[in-house]
Amino acid sequence: MDILPPVGRLLSHRWLRMGRGGKRWLVLLTIGITFLSLGVAFVLRDIYLAWALSPVLHYLTLHFLPRSVRGLLLGTLGLGLVMVAIYQLRHSLPAAFVHPGRRDIAEAGYRHQRRGPKVVAIGGGTGLAVLLRGLKAHTSNLTAIVTVADDGGSSGHLRRELGVLPPGDIRNCLAALADDEALLTQLFQYRFSQGAGLEGHAFGNLFIAAMDGVTGDFERAVLESSRVLAVQGRILPTTLEQVTLCADLREEAGQLEEVEGESQIPLARLPIERVFLKPPYVRAYPEAIQAILDADLVSIGPGSLYTSVLPNLLVEDIARALCATRAPRVYVCNVATQLGETEGYDLGDHLAALGAHVARECFTHVLANDNLTIPIPSDWTVALVPPRCGPGVSYHLLTEDLIDAQNPWRHDAHKLAQALMAICAEVG
Repeated sequence: MDILPPVGRLLSHRWLRMGRGGKRWLVLLTIGITFLSLGVAFVLRDIYLAWALSPVLHYLTLHFLPRSVRGLLLGTLGLGLVMVAIYQLRHSLPAAFVHPGRRDIAEAGYRHQRRGPKVVAIGGGTGLAVLLRGLKAHTSNLTAIVTVADDGGSSGHLRRELGVLPPGDIRNCLAALADDEALLTQLFQYRFSQGAGLEGHAFGNLFIAAMDGVTGDFERAVLESSRVLAVQGRILPTTLEQVTLCADLREEAGQLEEVEGESQIPLARLPIERVFLKPPYVRAYPEAIQAILDADLVSIGPGSLYTSVLPNLLVEDIARALCATRAPRVYVCNVATQLGETEGYDLGDHLAALGAHVARECFTHVLANDNLTIPIPSDWTVALVPPRCGPGVSYHLLTEDLIDAQNPWRHDAHKLAQALMAICAEVG
């Protein structure tokens, strides 16, 4: 039972760990109030000794009690009044100073102060979401730049029916960067299993699409959704233009077959010669470019090589920003191959595919998993990616155990985040 709710919430850990000077100003405030109280006490003491008190004032000023008892009573009363005043002030500040979803101004102040290195993560799919879950424990200064080429499932249906940008990857990033795994986050990820017109749709996709319709602005829809979930960081689309991901696939006879649609490329189960966008030249989202240029670290991947990572880099302005930024750019290679995309690939094959589509200068570091001891069942459609690559590379190659023991085809979020933050600290 919360016996003293004002006191308990006033002295909550959020207030005490706001950082960047929060506690020092609280101490300074306390010292200032103490000096002010002493000054008033000296003045009152002179009046108290110089004037003859009437019987009424004698009792009102507690003159009949010892001074130590009077001091204790007045001090307790003063402390109580200060606590009540701050508690009420905290809840009466204008709502504009507190983000929607924050419980109070102390929480908002803590989130504002708890920053960290400026990290930009580029990708899409579940790989990017896994990375973001790990990174948010190290910094709240996060920016996720997400591909908008998805055309399958719920996202593809909404894209075709409503003309909105595909919200699926953005929804996954919102859930990954949400303040906690509360019921609201679970609601965003909930997928309808039945119902005419609803089956297969994720609630978060419908919410973002509805917000886009209300505001008439996809950017605003993502921003408002971020506020609802109290997201740590930003989620930005690579571009606001409708794009289609296409691929040239090599048939058994050696001829090339063009396939349109991100969801159709891995279904063909043919070697991928190259991927490209239609239209080929689209404008990058300006905030995404600025985030890359201002970053302390840029992560490229993990995620499906051809359908999550490369679609971002095929937007020319994004590739140019990566080459121009002074931040370390780390390509995070997947820990396992992917059916229909990278079957039989090692690290060198991943790098060769990147080099065939974009300039190698787009990244300065390569981070790969070197734990190949976890057995993969023979009936699985994936294999661990060996960290082999050819000689003469111009980037820093870093390998370590990054695998999730429970899901060996994926990265461990915390291991991966720690490895990236170590690169950031070393270079910074």
